[in-house]
Amino acid sequence: MTEKESQQLKKRLIELAQKSYSRGIYTYTPFLSMAEQQIFWHVEKEIACAGYAFEGGAPDCERKMIRFGSAELLGYEEDYPIRALAVVPVQAEFAEELTHRDYLGALMNLGIRRELIGDIFPSKKECIFFCQDSIASYLTDNLCQIRHTRVRCSVTEATGRLQAPVAEHLSVSVASVRIDTVISKVYNIARSKSLELFKAGRIFVNGRLTENNSYTLKEQDVVTVRGLGRFTYTGIQGATRKGKERVTVDVYR
Repeated sequence: MTEKESQQLKKRLIELAQKSYSRGIYTYTPFLSMAEQQIFWHVEKEIACAGYAFEGGAPDCERKMIRFGSAELLGYEEDYPIRALAVVPVQAEFAEELTHRDYLGALMNLGIRRELIGDIFPSKKECIFFCQDSIASYLTDNLCQIRHTRVRCSVTEATGRLQAPVAEHLSVSVASVRIDTVISKVYNIARSKSLELFKAGRIFVNGRLTENNSYTLKEQDVVTVRGLGRFTYTGIQGATRKGKERVTVDVYR
C-alpha cells in the first residue's frame, strides 16, 4: 500500500466514524486486508468514540469489514451487509479441483472489485466465500463457470460447511520465545530472513501488524506470516538438555 493510499484510507475511516456518530447510524467499510486493517489502528484513538467492531463472516476470516456504531450508542442492532455464497459444480463427476486463485480469478473476470469480496474457502470441488450483500444477486445470476467447470452459485446460511483449517501440531526447541526466533524455527528460515519479514510489514499477531521482532509470544497468540502461513503459539512444553525451551505451535499450511 502506498503512502497516498494509506492517507486516503485513514481519511475514509474518519469520515465513516464521524458519519455514524453524528447521524446515529451504522456505517461500514468494504472488506479490508490485514494490512488495510492496520491503518485503522493508526487513527483508532481519534474515532473510538463512535464505537467499532470487525467482522468477516466467519471466525477464520482474515479479510474483514469494520462497522462503526454499536447497539449501546445507537440503541438498536443491525446485521453486517455480508452474504455467504456457495459454489458447487453442476456435474460433480466431471468437475475440476479448483483453487483459491481459480475462484478469485472468476470473480475478477466478472468485473467485481476485490474490496467487495471477503475470504474464499475452497473445499475439494466446492467453495464458500463471503461478499457484500449488494452484489450477491449479481453473482448468483452470473457466476456460472470457473475454468472449464460449470457451476451453480447460491446464497447459503450453511457456513458450518466451511472446511476447518488443518493444523499440524509442532514441537520445536528455541533459545527463547521471542517471536522472531519461533518464526525462524517454524518455517525453517534464517533469523536474518525473519527480520526482513518484520521490516517488510508481513508479520501480524492476533490480526495486528507487529514490527517488534523481540515480542515475547503468549499462549494462544495467532501469528500470521504473509506469504508463509499462520500458526498459533500454544505454550512451553519444557526444557531441553541444552537449556533451550521446547515450545509447541499449531501450524496452518
